[in-house]
Amino acid sequence: MARDRKPSRRRARLVAAVAALAAGGSALALAGIPAAAASPAKGHDVSSHQKNVDWPSAKAKGATFVYVKATESTDYVNPYFAEQYDGARTAGIVRGAYHFARPDKSSGATQAAYFVAHGGDWKADGWTLPPALDIEYNPYDKKRGCYGLSKAKMVGWIKAFSAEVRRETGRRPVIYTTAHWWNTCTGSSTALASTHALWIARHESADAGSLPAGWSYWTFWQYDNSGSLPGDQNLFNGTAGQLKKFARGY
Repeated sequence: MARDRKPSRRRARLVAAVAALAAGGSALALAGIPAAAASPAKGHDVSSHQKNVDWPSAKAKGATFVYVKATESTDYVNPYFAEQYDGARTAGIVRGAYHFARPDKSSGATQAAYFVAHGGDWKADGWTLPPALDIEYNPYDKKRGCYGLSKAKMVGWIKAFSAEVRRETGRRPVIYTTAHWWNTCTGSSTALASTHALWIARHESADAGSLPAGWSYWTFWQYDNSGSLPGDQNLFNGTAGQLKKFARGY
């Protein structure tokens, strides 16, 4: 999420396809896209790597939403979080916070409580996206990509995180992941799909590809790691108006 990586050699083709879709075309074969989402809302996600973001510029370039990294495990808070989160709102961009999961460090409930206490809260004002859980392969130990947890324990960890977020905020978290990680580390669990919005990560492709087990459509798609907006490039599976309704909890 929002890491400094080299642009894909296929980015120009992908960006052109996204632009065509936003203009009402059908260049992207979006898995399960609602018919109403002919012009998907454009957005991005950022972390401390982006530092001081020029939010009016992002808004002028078409950003309608952004997810901002708030926390990781229970010992890290993005030092730029408040500035990024509040700056996006001031510029008229719908924003939300995300937590980078470290299931090898502490329980799901413990990390959820830390997240909510450090920026991961939610309110039904139409400007605040539901909290998001970023759960993906362990970037610190490639040999323990599933953080040393069994498939059943991983599902339990995510459920505990979700339950605590809902208890404290009233919303279930959006789940950011890849199909490969999900199917590998949860054993293709379908236990969370019906109650959680999916934020699928798939780069270097002209469509969102196969989805994690249980989901029939995505709500957010992170389709590239560089582009016109700071950080990673994303789409919402709906219009800007539908995005505001989703933010309010409708």
